[in-house]
Amino acid sequence: MTTIEAVSAYLPPTVVPIEEIGERLAMDPKQVRTFRRFYGLSEVRYEPEGDLAQLMLNAAGKLTSLIGRESQVRYVLQARTLQTVAPYPENPLHEVRQALGLEHAVTFAVTQHACASGLLAVHLAGELLAADGDPDALALVFAGEKAFTPTAQLIPNTTFMGEGSAAVLVGTGSGHDRLLGYATRTYGQFNAGLRMTAERAAEFETIYQDGLAEVVLAAVQRAGVDLADVHLILPHNVNRLSWVRLCKQLGYPVDRVLLDNIAVTGHCFCADSFINYQTALELERLAPGDRYLMVAVGLGATFSAMVFEH
Repeated sequence: MTTIEAVSAYLPPTVVPIEEIGERLAMDPKQVRTFRRFYGLSEVRYEPEGDLAQLMLNAAGKLTSLIGRESQVRYVLQARTLQTVAPYPENPLHEVRQALGLEHAVTFAVTQHACASGLLAVHLAGELLAADGDPDALALVFAGEKAFTPTAQLIPNTTFMGEGSAAVLVGTGSGHDRLLGYATRTYGQFNAGLRMTAERAAEFETIYQDGLAEVVLAAVQRAGVDLADVHLILPHNVNRLSWVRLCKQLGYPVDRVLLDNIAVTGHCFCADSFINYQTALELERLAPGDRYLMVAVGLGATFSAMVFEH
């Protein structure tokens, strides 16, 4: 059974108001005000002096459960939204593997689900560990990227991107957060991502809520529980408005969606659910036995949800 053994999250200290980003991207000030007033976005975190390898190492440095267990790590995965994150032949993930003393681990990136690749990476790590059959073996999953280009800093009419990161230790043993159900669906007609035509983008907006609701309910069903049994939802931090609408559609209390980070982190690529997990622990919003949902959507377009028991 796939388990999350530990999660660490790193938020860079540099705070950038969305108005500053909007000015840099030549956005209409009225649109920026809409992001703040209606979408609930206020600022993001950037790491101007650090590259992607340092972003991952900052998250790993807070993962105390990894210390002394490096030899047990069989896989190192990087969950990525962007296919290209560094100029060839640089490979930040291999730099991180070496810095952490994990040269023995099989190391690769997962990008196929865009911002939902974080959940895919956890699922894949669990499947690989289960196939190996060693109950003590571990996988280390990284999520979070650099917003290093204009197109990586903004999803039009949706959200601003931040540079928070997370490191996730995945295992198959008992006594940790157990994965109960995973559901994912890709709508391939939207595979142009940010390059979609206006007509296709409007179609994506039309199916977005239904697509998200579908995978949430599918994950809950596969977990063998009811949605009412889910204590907390750890969302992708695109904006507050979309979650209010989804909760209304599902009849789920919006105060049981952890929306605290949307205003202060923005959307941190694949790392949102894991950053929110760390926040939930700090706020004591999860108790042993609680079921919770991690939810993510990746442009392309992939909708994913995972149910865990804490």
